[in-house]
Amino acid sequence: MSEVLAENLSGKSVMGSDGTELGMLYNITTEIKSGALHDLVIEPNEELSNQTVDLDTDDDGRFRVPINRVRAVKDYIVVQR
Repeated sequence: MSEVLAENLSGKSVMGSDGTELGMLYNITTEIKSGALHDLVIEPNEELSNQTVDLDTDDDGRFRVPINRVRAVKDYIVVQR
């Protein structure tokens, strides 16, 4: 995957590989010691409920998607579902 500046990801829409619009990128978590990227934290679309999307959530109801599931970063961030 080519390099993408973090500032270009802020507020980017996230879509599942099945075409479902999941929401907007809220944050990216990292491993403190290594600096390796860990999870995308996604603010879900209002029309989605946690029951219809099989993704882990945090205490605030945001989706957490492991970085290894990112498939593309263009107009959308595409993650494997």
